[in-house]
Amino acid sequence: MRPTARGVGLAVAGVALVGVGWRFGYAELAALGGAALVAIAFAVVHAAWRPRLSVSRQVEPDRVGRGEPAGVTLTVRNSARLRAANLLAHDRCGPATVPVPVLRLRPGRDTTVDYPVPTTRRGVVTVGPLRVSRRDPLGLVTAARSHGGTGTVWVHPRIHPLTAVPAGAMRSLDGRVDSVPHGTITFDSLREYVVGDELRRVHWRTSARIGELMVREQLDTSLPQLVVLLDNRAAAHPDRTGGEAPTFEAACEAAASVVTAAVRADVDVTLLLVAGDTTPATRPLDRLAEAALTTGDLQAATDRLRQQRAGDTVIFLTGTGARGDLGLVGALRGPYAAIVAAVFGAGTTPAAVEGMVVLDAADGEAFAAAWDGVRGW
Repeated sequence: MRPTARGVGLAVAGVALVGVGWRFGYAELAALGGAALVAIAFAVVHAAWRPRLSVSRQVEPDRVGRGEPAGVTLTVRNSARLRAANLLAHDRCGPATVPVPVLRLRPGRDTTVDYPVPTTRRGVVTVGPLRVSRRDPLGLVTAARSHGGTGTVWVHPRIHPLTAVPAGAMRSLDGRVDSVPHGTITFDSLREYVVGDELRRVHWRTSARIGELMVREQLDTSLPQLVVLLDNRAAAHPDRTGGEAPTFEAACEAAASVVTAAVRADVDVTLLLVAGDTTPATRPLDRLAEAALTTGDLQAATDRLRQQRAGDTVIFLTGTGARGDLGLVGALRGPYAAIVAAVFGAGTTPAAVEGMVVLDAADGEAFAAAWDGVRGW
């Protein structure tokens, strides 16, 4: 609650009139000043009344690609029994506000507002809460309160279709490639026997030692595994246009395209960021919507990849500021069978480290064309 400029002026005038009238015996001035102070007190009581509003918000859909439509349906109900709600209300949608018509909302009635969510930029858009402002009839005091919760819309990067993904060091046993190397099924661990397990998988020596049937868990090491490493260092994307780094947006689109293509091909894929939250993303597209430029160390990121062995193919996506850092990623050629690097906005294809495929692309669409032009996936 705060006074308006009119309220401040009236309060000062009221105190002055009461003081002058009392000091010099002008009862009319004192009465006029007293009336002004009574008006201020009435305004405070009027603005302090808290309306009984029920707010419900439905966001549909809550996950969209950049440029795709998303909308909010907001319903505001006056839960009071006697008093109408004479209010000004705005719902927050990202950095903007949307007016909500609750002026003279009768008891037991509701009003519904539908409005679009801006999806022209990748990111996370927070919707709500509803901000309700109440003023007294004289405009002396105003009070603003929040009602209802908030919603979230994840705006994912654009996805460009890719024809294929790298198959890794070996080939899948599920039929992607017929020539499967022998010996790709290996022992992983032991577990207790459950009904339905094949008896030939029982490890009899361990079962005899502990007195319970134990079976072997086996791991198929032939399945390809991709690691998408997105370079979100601010130094790697120095150019800015309209508050965005075009090369970083293109790298996010490329990462989303590779992840989507891998999922469709039933290939395991892990999304990692160079800086910030470096844990594997459980929801890759949401992580890409949340990704922002920050400071980080590429050397530390490659060291983690070397220690973790998260897959057999690394796909490194970066900008013009990291052209000289390709050697750090190329050094992963030992623990990883294949290295693919995409440099956005470079103009000319950077020199590749031996055993590395380097792509040069201006944006996500050009990346998809360059990716599909590579032979041997």
